[in-house]
Amino acid sequence: MSGAAHNPGADLLIPADTPLHRAAPQCKVAATALCILLVACTPRDTYWPYLGYVLALAVVTYIAQIPATMLLRRLVVEIPFVFFVVLLPFLATGPKIHVLGVPLAIAGLQSGASIVLKASFGLLATGVLAATTPLPEVITGLERLRVPKIFTAVASFMIRYAEVLNSELNRLRTARACRGADPRWLWQARDTALCVGALFVRAFERGERVYLAMASRGYEGSLPATLTGEPAKRGTWAAALTVPTIFAALTATAWATA
Repeated sequence: MSGAAHNPGADLLIPADTPLHRAAPQCKVAATALCILLVACTPRDTYWPYLGYVLALAVVTYIAQIPATMLLRRLVVEIPFVFFVVLLPFLATGPKIHVLGVPLAIAGLQSGASIVLKASFGLLATGVLAATTPLPEVITGLERLRVPKIFTAVASFMIRYAEVLNSELNRLRTARACRGADPRWLWQARDTALCVGALFVRAFERGERVYLAMASRGYEGSLPATLTGEPAKRGTWAAALTVPTIFAALTATAWATA
């Protein structure tokens, strides 16, 4: 099994000894969630708060010693969704402006810009969290925040066995190629469907075996208290909530002046 399987999310983590890396995971998870929520609540046609959001995020990134280029590269994930957002100015109704003779709805432009800005910030914020917190510690933070056990259990299994399932899929592809099956066209979709079905069955069987093994060792749906760490101190919470407080002030001011 690869190192990524033993250390899920290791490719996202940037090792360093900074206050953010040392902070309790529950504080970082809560701060990230609050920041994303507050950005999502920003008025659609108000853009100046994003300057404050970016400045605050830049300070956090500097403190965490995260290379800006590495963080920006993760925005590539949203490119497929941007193509759908581009259609909004053409589909929305209401007053229009003409750009090079093409009519564009103002409401569509505002909605598209708002969606892209909010999605981009969400990716950057979660990128900072992933760069400073190993994924198992994120689950630990969720446990400390009293997230329902079913969600933390599912998330824990997902991040720990994503690499295992990927290896299983590669083995299925190799076996299929050795038998001369290399489906690339629509009429060859049956082979792909069979591969997906086999992967589902293997994943289900492996998951059941793992769960039974864990249950036989006393697993009850949550991590033991010895693994979830100690509660965060008040000073840590105060420091972690500094950025969300700034975001709350910016969002409230934006609504007051909208």
